[in-house]
Amino acid sequence: MDLLALADFNLVARHGSFGEAARAAERPKATLSRRVSELENGLRIRLFERGPRGVRLTQEGHALYERTGALLAELSASAAAIASDSEQPRGRLRISAPALFSQIAMGKLVASFALKWPQIRMEVTTEDRPVDIIEEGYDLVIRVNPAPDESLIGRIFLRDRLVVVAKPGLQRPAGRTPVAAVIRGASDQASFWDVAGPRGKTRIFVNPVARLSSLLMVRDTVRLGVGAACLPLSLVSRDISSGTLEQWGEVDGPEIALWALYPSRRYLSARVSAFLDHLKTAFPSGVSEELAAFIGT
Repeated sequence: MDLLALADFNLVARHGSFGEAARAAERPKATLSRRVSELENGLRIRLFERGPRGVRLTQEGHALYERTGALLAELSASAAAIASDSEQPRGRLRISAPALFSQIAMGKLVASFALKWPQIRMEVTTEDRPVDIIEEGYDLVIRVNPAPDESLIGRIFLRDRLVVVAKPGLQRPAGRTPVAAVIRGASDQASFWDVAGPRGKTRIFVNPVARLSSLLMVRDTVRLGVGAACLPLSLVSRDISSGTLEQWGEVDGPEIALWALYPSRRYLSARVSAFLDHLKTAFPSGVSEELAAFIGT
């Protein structure tokens, strides 16, 4: 049975005429008449007796109105309640975030968000791989410099820069002499870093003495004077300010951009919208200094 046609039938029955129903619903009278006729044809019964002075429910029409009117009213009320609830952030919010950002920031972000929106159940997965947001059931993913994806909408909420740092006292080599370096991951085969600093643009050749899977491990190792490293400014900003590490220069290359990605801007859920606003509140300007301050608080 066509529920829309049934709703139109109930509308006419409630108002007592096609004309009154059309005016109340601000719809063409001819459309209502056609939909009711289609319902009658589908049921193979006459629902209205039509006359020059209007319409009157038949016995079958009266029975159908009595049995379906309350059901349609309940359906309408349920739909309105669901729409009202959807305006309030609640339910499960599933997020995928990269490992480093999860380790240094997601805990605090989740805590402050959960205190603000206690009706939202947070689920955060730490993964550096490009997850399939639709197939794997995520509401939002956070990624670093993601590849273009036409199926996703996104916005940059943080920007960071790479800097070369070392423990004060480590001699910075000249020319092509390599410096002992701590590298992230076995796949990094870089033999030099191009940096911009007080001396202008220079090239620092490197000799990897340790390859570690985590940037936090790299930072901790460099703090102890093992060698130099290329790290995000937000991760070592406090070390530079305190003198624990010395900055040799900023790496010449693309910036680090953290994106929040979601499937569609249309009918964006209140949960995702609330978390996007939360990111904007935490990082209003989206610069590395804000992330450094957020980590340090």
